[in-house]
Amino acid sequence: MKNLTPRAVVAELDKYIIGQAEAKRAIAIALRNRYRRQQLPPELAREIAPKNILLIGPTGVGKTELARRVAALVDAPFIKVEATKFTEVGYVGKDVDSIVHDLIEASVQLVHEEKLKEVEARAETQATEKILNYLVQQLPVSGRKLAAKGGGGAATTEVQEAAPARPRTLTRADKARLRRERDRLRAMLQRKELEDQIIEIEIGGESDRFEAMLEFGGASPEDLSDAYTDFVEAYHGLGPVRRRSRRVSVREARRILTREEASKLIDMDHVIEIAVQRAEQDGVVFIDELDKIAGPRHELGSDVSGEGVQRDLLPIVEGTTVTTRYGPIKTDHVLFVAAGAFYQTKPSDLIPELQGRFPLRVELKSLTEEDFRRILTEPENALTKQYQALLSTEGVTLTFGEDAIAEIARLAVLMNERLENIGARRLHTIMERVLEEISFTAPERAGQQVHIDAEYVRQRMADLITDQDLSRYIL
Repeated sequence: MKNLTPRAVVAELDKYIIGQAEAKRAIAIALRNRYRRQQLPPELAREIAPKNILLIGPTGVGKTELARRVAALVDAPFIKVEATKFTEVGYVGKDVDSIVHDLIEASVQLVHEEKLKEVEARAETQATEKILNYLVQQLPVSGRKLAAKGGGGAATTEVQEAAPARPRTLTRADKARLRRERDRLRAMLQRKELEDQIIEIEIGGESDRFEAMLEFGGASPEDLSDAYTDFVEAYHGLGPVRRRSRRVSVREARRILTREEASKLIDMDHVIEIAVQRAEQDGVVFIDELDKIAGPRHELGSDVSGEGVQRDLLPIVEGTTVTTRYGPIKTDHVLFVAAGAFYQTKPSDLIPELQGRFPLRVELKSLTEEDFRRILTEPENALTKQYQALLSTEGVTLTFGEDAIAEIARLAVLMNERLENIGARRLHTIMERVLEEISFTAPERAGQQVHIDAEYVRQRMADLITDQDLSRYIL
């Protein structure tokens, strides 16, 4: 974070998101203020609340992508929720406290993956030794051939094996022979010559414990079942760890055993401690569709009012403590980024208390034809680059002319004007339509170079442009 100045944050966002400079600046400043707060004395830092942001703009202009990219940029726990899926307390539906449960789950997963990478080298070494033991025990008897397939191509190796009934005390010659056998198998493993060899391994333990922990994501203490209680006892060493046998290839065994060995090297209590702190201090929650719960109170049958949901969201956004199975989580310094189109409502239709918790409001502008042209070519994940990469796997070299890019951008604006304005998402439907024939016949075009120009785009889109009724379904 020290090097992520507001200008640097905007520069990183520019790699993936076109335009919306005002929104980028607001988010960059909010992130930098987080870093500044963490440099202050604890007694002062506690008093500084995050400046939550409300993004206002039509769909498809980059609201969600902004929040997601920022969270990835700072390795912060990030979740996206839709305000419309929550209900008032007392009604059947998803409780707003689940936001915090989901956030801490994301944080635990994030920290756990980081710790796995730190011990990956040691874990892989230990996993290789385990695989060697399995191979020595399970290889065919002496004189039979072991077909070795893998990265080094097909190979055939004479495999020796000790007599079925080994003496209780191995002689010096036996030990030397076993060492030579292990060294030979280790060399074959390093050359990837045994990747498809099937072995039987035992799995279970710490990795299973962590995976079981994730299965209970979002559950509150009141919701814990007997199964979860059993899991907690096992996790804390009060119950046996069940292991099971499984027949897999050496390639798959390496992946499974490496993860299992890595889990043994990780202190889960320390992971949870870091995850809780990360969620409280760096967590980012993106609340979409906020405009759908704005407006006057109304009830239709079993539906509940948006105002009630707003009042339930208020404590979470304002700062409260929610009890999770990892302990109490404070939301006082979680950054909330809300978004909505606000077509039929406006931000002032939200209850005053909730309005006050989103002091920064940024209006995102609709995309122009020039924006669409830049979206197609400039970002690192631009659509044209994605399709070029996909078709290159079939041996097809795909190129786009400047006139083709301009024509696609023009058609995107035209379709958004004629139909519903869905922003940059319109480019996905047009690109799929334009490249449909090429994608279908790509396996037969291996080695060819395909150039897309404006005329080709017009030919592929001609029927849909003239038939507006059909375009409503296709585009």
